[in-house]
This record gives sequence, structure tokens and C-alpha cells, in this order.
Amino acid sequence: MPIYPDCSVITRIIEVGGLTNLQLIHSLKQNSILMNEYAERLLADEKFTTSETKYNLNTVQITVKDLGYPDGATLPQIYERAIELGLELCPLELGPFLRLAYLDQPEGDTGNNSKNQAPSGSITVASEIVSEDDDFPKGFYLRKINGELWLRGYIADHLHIWNPSDQFIFCQTKEKLGD
Repeated sequence: MPIYPDCSVITRIIEVGGLTNLQLIHSLKQNSILMNEYAERLLADEKFTTSETKYNLNTVQITVKDLGYPDGATLPQIYERAIELGLELCPLELGPFLRLAYLDQPEGDTGNNSKNQAPSGSITVASEIVSEDDDFPKGFYLRKINGELWLRGYIADHLHIWNPSDQFIFCQTKEKLGD
């Protein structure tokens, strides 16, 4: 079973920063991006900050299986393995900026999504957990369903097993943009 970097991945360069939290929320609304309550909580929380300076992030979209977990893994295991393989966690602010940049996401499956599982077609942004509170969102994921783009927050504890086919976004490097 090939694992990263010897597997198929999707890479993107995403411009991040340069907007205040309010400007970012306004931009999401202008682009008809829908949000769930967890995403709104994350964006409104003081722990969510945006960089005043624009910079580029090289991202890698990868499955849990591509990290060497054919039977799934917990978030701590996924993050630890990704870091061992040379990937980095993303800043929390990447979620909304990635959603704004990735407007052509394929439609997700509306069928049999199990409760407490990542929805089919969703992409979870691997970012540092800002609160250990089980009721506080752990991060963002992107989804397109019924033709509508979503930025959603999620709750999962450290024991939750992610499926081998679940998609994550990690970062490779951070580059500052010139003025």
C-alpha cells in the first residue's frame, strides 16, 4: 500500500490573509457560502484570527489511508503521522480562505451519511485544535451538497476513528507574498 509521498495527492496553492474576520465573513456571504453553527462559532471566537499580511500556503489533499492507516485512525494518530511524513498542520484561518478559493468542489453524496462520520465528498482542514472542550468545534471542513458550497465546523473527540477514505488538507510550506 503506497503512502505519502508515494501516493496520488491533490496539491493547491492558496492565498491566505489580508482580510479582517468581518471582511472574511462578508466575502463568504458574497460568494453564497453556507455555514453551519459550528463554523459560525469558530469564526466568531477570539481564538480565530486572520493574518494582516497575505501569504501563500501549499496544500496537500490526502486520505487517511494514504497516511498508512488502511483501517482508519484517530485525529492524534493522523496528525502525528502526517508530521512524521513531512506535512504540517494548517493555520485555522486556511479553512475559510480555502473555501473561497475552491469553488469548483465536486458534489458530495447525499445518501447514507452516518452520524458521527465525515460526510461523503467532504474535505477536513487539518489544523491545530484551539480548545479541548468537547463541545467546541475542532476545525473546518468543506463540502458541496445540492449545488451549494459549505464551510462547516465539526466536533470530534480524540478517540473518534476517521475512515480510511476520509480526505484531509495539510500544508507543505508557507511563503510570504510581496507587497
